[in-house]
Amino acid sequence: MGLFSGKIGLVMGVANDHSIAWAMSQSLYAEGAELAFTHLPTPSNQRRLRKLVEPYAPKLVVPCDVQSDDDIARVFESVRDTYGKLDFLVHSIAFAPPHEIRRPYVETSREGWHLAMDISVYSLVAVCREAATLLPENGAIVTLSYFGAEKVMPGYNVMGVCKAALEHSVRYLAWDLGREKKIRVNALSAGPMRTLSAMGIAEFDQMREHAAKKACLNRNVLPEELGAAGLYLLSPLSAGLTGEVLHIDCGYSIVGL
Repeated sequence: MGLFSGKIGLVMGVANDHSIAWAMSQSLYAEGAELAFTHLPTPSNQRRLRKLVEPYAPKLVVPCDVQSDDDIARVFESVRDTYGKLDFLVHSIAFAPPHEIRRPYVETSREGWHLAMDISVYSLVAVCREAATLLPENGAIVTLSYFGAEKVMPGYNVMGVCKAALEHSVRYLAWDLGREKKIRVNALSAGPMRTLSAMGIAEFDQMREHAAKKACLNRNVLPEELGAAGLYLLSPLSAGLTGEVLHIDCGYSIVGL
């Protein structure tokens, strides 16, 4: 019997085996969770995710366009029909057009800004609204952030502003859902990881090298450490924690150098 035996979770945003959400999924599986997954609504994304999760034989792997409220509602209806309940949610969704990320923030286009905010920030609001109809009291929601939400990280540009909005959305959602249903909402702020989305950031390897040198532990965080932190945020072990941003970055974020 694991910590999550009998628990049902929905993981939104696994792109490949380097995704932070996948590291969390593996930790959740190891503790007995049953997981459903969403993927971008393209054949290539469907194939990639289905191949990744095949050894675990999930009952539900469905496409989701988070820019569509109808699509989001359909996903949660599928969860209800398949499992009858939902205990926790992992939101790992962010996007900005690569050319917008590469531009200085002052040159971000209006169209690019709206697109990035819609997918990276409003999607959390939209999925929380639907999840709240299924989650029990003391259910948990976790999203993923990065230190670029708090400090200027050259090259992160519009995505840093999106993550700042995401983190403050976590606080307001924690208030709304906590008062109404005792649902907890938190964010995990990971150190720089070689994920698919990170490949669009200029000089990303230099960012990782700098973070490792600056961090208290003199290294970058490991995927399994992020997975373990995800377990903590989603489990009863963090029952008194909501509206918080938990930094799992080997101490990088506390050093003022």
